[in-house]
Amino acid sequence: MDNRVLASALVKNGLFSEELSRQLLTEAEDSREPLEQVVYLRHILNEEDVAKTKSSVLGVPYKKIDPTSISADVLKIIPEETANSYKLIPLSLSNQMLVVGMINPDDTKAQEALRFIAKQNGYNLGVYLITPTDLEMALRRYSPYQTVIQEAVALLNIKPGSNLNVTQRAINLEEQVVGSKEAPIIRIVSSTLKEAVEKGASDIHIEPQKDRLRIRFRLDGDLQEAANLPLELSQPVISRLKIMAELKIDENRIPQDGRFRTVIFGRDIDYRVSTFPTPIGEKMAIRVLDPTLGLKSVDNLGLVGHNADLVKEGINKPFGMVLITGPTGSGKTTTLYALLQTLNKEDVNILSMEDPVEYFVDGINQSQIRPEIGYTFAAGLRQAVRQDPDIIMVGEIRDRETADLAVQAALTGHVVLSTLHTNDAVGVIPRLIDMGIEPFLLPSSLNLMVAQRLVRRLCEQCKQPYDAAENINALISKELGKLPKEEVSKFEQSIPGLRVEDGRFKFYHANGCPACKGKGTMGRVALFEVLKITRELEEIINAAAGDEAKVRNEARRQGMISLRQDGIFKALLGMVSIEEVVKETVET
Repeated sequence: MDNRVLASALVKNGLFSEELSRQLLTEAEDSREPLEQVVYLRHILNEEDVAKTKSSVLGVPYKKIDPTSISADVLKIIPEETANSYKLIPLSLSNQMLVVGMINPDDTKAQEALRFIAKQNGYNLGVYLITPTDLEMALRRYSPYQTVIQEAVALLNIKPGSNLNVTQRAINLEEQVVGSKEAPIIRIVSSTLKEAVEKGASDIHIEPQKDRLRIRFRLDGDLQEAANLPLELSQPVISRLKIMAELKIDENRIPQDGRFRTVIFGRDIDYRVSTFPTPIGEKMAIRVLDPTLGLKSVDNLGLVGHNADLVKEGINKPFGMVLITGPTGSGKTTTLYALLQTLNKEDVNILSMEDPVEYFVDGINQSQIRPEIGYTFAAGLRQAVRQDPDIIMVGEIRDRETADLAVQAALTGHVVLSTLHTNDAVGVIPRLIDMGIEPFLLPSSLNLMVAQRLVRRLCEQCKQPYDAAENINALISKELGKLPKEEVSKFEQSIPGLRVEDGRFKFYHANGCPACKGKGTMGRVALFEVLKITRELEEIINAAAGDEAKVRNEARRQGMISLRQDGIFKALLGMVSIEEVVKETVET
């Protein structure tokens, strides 16, 4: 549907003003997104209001659908790939009348696909306009996981208000307990864990709500609902997982932590479990630790060009600290493991202190921190230096004592890898000084400071080039203008057709395809900024006690590529979208 037609109708219906309409149209034009997508992302209107407005303009009735009412036989009429590609779903079939729900009933390609299916089967067609959320919920019905869940729930014959209790022994994930009342619960848990691994989820959230048990997966950084179960299944499902993680099933007043391992699809998967009491029942978060996804090489992290050279140079020095910084969930641990695997050779002794140990790596001596019994990062570091180490990895520098011991280890001839919470690489120096580290010790102990953020990687199958809008082009030119000319020139020469005829840059966007299940993205990639200690930076630290403004000026002088600039390079390479880079980074 044309953006301007929809905007006009929304204004006419009093859903937003003329001024807001102009702003949103400009934003939609710049991002090459449909207007309704921009409206949803900014949470300006709910989907039903937009759908009803589209319905009145197109003359297609709007319908609120119940995905659970769509039968498996009806789903088979339209293949999953077709439904995903054209954003439609079969709803019912009666007297040779096939009723279909569509997000864009005016899409000519979708209309042609439907007419072809109807002609093949001798059906008449009826169409309703539906919301994107209803479509997303309905598309899940194609998943075998949904079928297994529904069958298992049906076997339990749950009545409202019933209180199921499961206290069976711990069993293998794949074990089937034929004839047992617990078998459906085991099947639900097993299928959920498998589905999370198959989809590449990093976390599973099992959350009791007011009237249902919600299961969500974190995919590419975003939480997506995977299933809804009757609320009565909350306690049995949580109990089953507690037994697998060796937690106390009769303790639901305080949080508990545990883990278990199992083999799925021939891969050794580790699950880290955490419970959290709520008034409705216990919530559970499960971190899915799949070594095929979490263990990457340095070359696969997203380090390119100058940044890659700096990191390789920094970790190959005989001693000193390399600190990875960024917010929670930015991939710091993945980067640490990648660096450790590069350094993991037969002639070196590597010790790590982690909380928790996420992946087991052959050849590295990994130790689990246990603060509750006094075994902290600081305590572990004291013991580590007595173990004749060459390389020490500390999961996180959280306090002055750990920071002081890490600096001392670096000064006494060890390579130390760790993480820190700061917004960027420049912030590492003032942060360590705030922790109580003497400024004069930092230049001798620090080698490298690496900041990172994660952004979604564009799908290689459906990404398409487009010319940047004027405001984006100006922003990019401004950011690249801050870098050394030789660095930008070298990059531009490596990509033919980087600029189009009028001097604008060429970027990429992806609308979705069967390969990425209509998302337009597949996985994530990190943006990096890398700052190394130089003689000039040493003078600033000693003279100005790590004055952040002066450190930032020195970073610019030495040509440090900022998070945003690295993101721009990756957007020009077609790895990520420029819109997400701008959203996730700040101007330096």
